[in-house]
Amino acid sequence: MPIYGRLPVAFERGEGAWLYSVGGEKYLDALCGVAVTTLGHSHPAIVAAIKAQAEKLLHVSNWFEIPEQIQLAEAISKICEMDSVFFCNSGAEANEAAIKIARLYGHNKNISNPAIVVTQDAFHGRTMATISAGGSRKNQAGFEPLLGGFKRLPYNDLEAVRQVANNSDDVVAVLVEPILGESGVLIPDQGYLVGLREICDQNEWLLMFDEVQTGMGRTGKWFACQHENVKPDVMTLAKALGAGVPIGACVANGPAVGVLKPGTHGSTFGGGPLASVVGKTVIETMHAEGAVERAAEIGEKLLSALTTQLGGNVLVSEIRGLGLMIAIELNVEISRLLQKILDRKLLVNVTGGGKIIRLLPPAIIGDAEIEQIVSTIATVLESHQA
Repeated sequence: MPIYGRLPVAFERGEGAWLYSVGGEKYLDALCGVAVTTLGHSHPAIVAAIKAQAEKLLHVSNWFEIPEQIQLAEAISKICEMDSVFFCNSGAEANEAAIKIARLYGHNKNISNPAIVVTQDAFHGRTMATISAGGSRKNQAGFEPLLGGFKRLPYNDLEAVRQVANNSDDVVAVLVEPILGESGVLIPDQGYLVGLREICDQNEWLLMFDEVQTGMGRTGKWFACQHENVKPDVMTLAKALGAGVPIGACVANGPAVGVLKPGTHGSTFGGGPLASVVGKTVIETMHAEGAVERAAEIGEKLLSALTTQLGGNVLVSEIRGLGLMIAIELNVEISRLLQKILDRKLLVNVTGGGKIIRLLPPAIIGDAEIEQIVSTIATVLESHQA
């Protein structure tokens, strides 16, 4: 189906931060499959884990105990200090599970029409529930009637949340991204997440963080909410957890634990032996290689280099980021901007109608790769000025 606006290049293999096209050309991957391959391509530990597990067992279904799944759940619980995990296959499915937890939590409190506070410009996936929870009219258009039960407020606006708390008795949860990724790496004010935690505690709401893109070390902490030392009741993960193998997780804590019971939710493939082994290997490897700390260090270097090189460019309105989530926002839309960057053998993402260059590089790049990213973008922007 013609769903994707694909670029005219196909890759046959990857190694570290590099992808090689079927034509033999070498590309620097500063997109990571949209924040997935944080450890780079074809990491030896992940390749070995896949081979070893594929020779033993691929699938048994969740009607039986899966030791590998239990081990991954324990590893996730340890790094986020939360209590229980449901496994699925994607970020959208993880957010579906979060939405179901919130609704069932509300019904258990005898709230007949429980509502979830969500935000403008949010992206939570492309299922019916997640586009309904999201803040993109473009993603919603043509799919009406949308799912009800969401109260959409401006992002980074605690006062708007307080007003809802003072005037509504049907709200049961808040679902937010700690950083808006798809909308262009929009970072809230310091204290926003703390404020949400306080409001949720005061009103017995669940605080739910969508860390599908921001989680697993992307921002220089295991999870973006840890920059404010805030622990949610529900947190969703995917992307970098599987390093390219499909997996999602919905993690619960406190009042959210035990809301879902046998028969209320499930997944045929979720948390199967292969995906679970890969997820566990990813966490172990990130620990061993200091990938989270490297994400913070490299992100700071890259942000500084971009600011130095592009700060005076009249086309650039803002450069922002946290860890290895970085955006370069332009004053104007540049025609075929993504193709022009691709022509110079660099993979990035362009959002905001062609005005925001989004960088999501792996945590394994060094100074040479940072220089290539910066110089490539600078050259493209300078050629547009000329």
